[in-house]
Amino acid sequence: MTKTPVYCDYNAGAPIRAEAAVAMSRALAAGGNASSVHSVGRRMRAMIEDARERIASALDASAENVVFTSGATEALHLALTSSGAQSLIISAVEHDAVFEHAGRALKADCIAPVSANGLIDLAVLGAMLAATPKPALVAVQFANNETGVIQPIANVAALCREHGALLLVDAAQAFGRIPVSISDLDATYLVVSSHKLGGPPGAGALILAPGAPFVTTRFGGGQERGRRPGTENGAALVGFATAVEWALHDRGAEATRVAAMRERFEAALPKDAIVFGADAPRLPNTSNFALPGMTAETAVIAMDLEGVAISSGAACSSGKVRPSRVLSAMGVAPDIAKAALRVSFGHESKDSDVDEALNALTKISARRNREAAA
Repeated sequence: MTKTPVYCDYNAGAPIRAEAAVAMSRALAAGGNASSVHSVGRRMRAMIEDARERIASALDASAENVVFTSGATEALHLALTSSGAQSLIISAVEHDAVFEHAGRALKADCIAPVSANGLIDLAVLGAMLAATPKPALVAVQFANNETGVIQPIANVAALCREHGALLLVDAAQAFGRIPVSISDLDATYLVVSSHKLGGPPGAGALILAPGAPFVTTRFGGGQERGRRPGTENGAALVGFATAVEWALHDRGAEATRVAAMRERFEAALPKDAIVFGADAPRLPNTSNFALPGMTAETAVIAMDLEGVAISSGAACSSGKVRPSRVLSAMGVAPDIAKAALRVSFGHESKDSDVDEALNALTKISARRNREAAA
């Protein structure tokens, strides 16, 4: 029998929670198109609206301001194309969904640099906002998907208020792991994802603050109050809402548990290991590190052969293993960036997973040292 891999890649996607899978099965069995006026359609509509209420409540938002999408990428694009902003400012470490869209479609006026720890340079951001055509849209990740570094969103929001700018916060990695509230963050737009916290893939949401500008750019059946046309994936949305509730009900204790696992993992890394963002606030579950002299591609494959699933960074790069743009923005040398690996824990992670990951790394490091000495 093939051994089940030790899964240490929750930032790419968490295993679906059993409760979410059960809720989805019930919704699938119920069937129906939520836009139909008959009883079957109304039943599915009720399920979707219940899911909307539950997710809105978790984010301190109004249900009518929750726009369901196919995931965080679509939600980010929806905000970027619908804000009506005259200019765009993003941090240098944004997810590719924002970075690539900005470069190709909106022609970002400015990219705000970050420190060696991955934190946005607030002084430069303020200067950019002062010089940028208004209204501007500022897009900043709450927590980076590669390093886990948490941005000072309160300070970013204060600058946006000062300069009359809109604020788009990508909370896909943060939601379910640290407190996330659209009102507390003072965000104009907030993006969350299902599969990062144990819901099904293919579901996400764009949350609007009251009065947030929204220029409809898509047309069709009028679903989602005309803001995102297309038949809703009711079963996925029900699973999403269920996963949210289970992720939040023990979030504090879970954060403490996985943080202890992360700390133990990093403490046992080889002495020459470099941990990125270690001196900045980070998600409790995430470790982004490099073992100099070892390429990430080699290490990921070798770890997989040892039965441990990790990544080299963002999973949204079409399976490519390449030097991290995020680490480059943090000033990491190319040869070190090429060695970057990411371990991330979650709700099914066990202490033994840490041991197995460390044992596999030890074997790989020993082979690397023998080969270097040969």
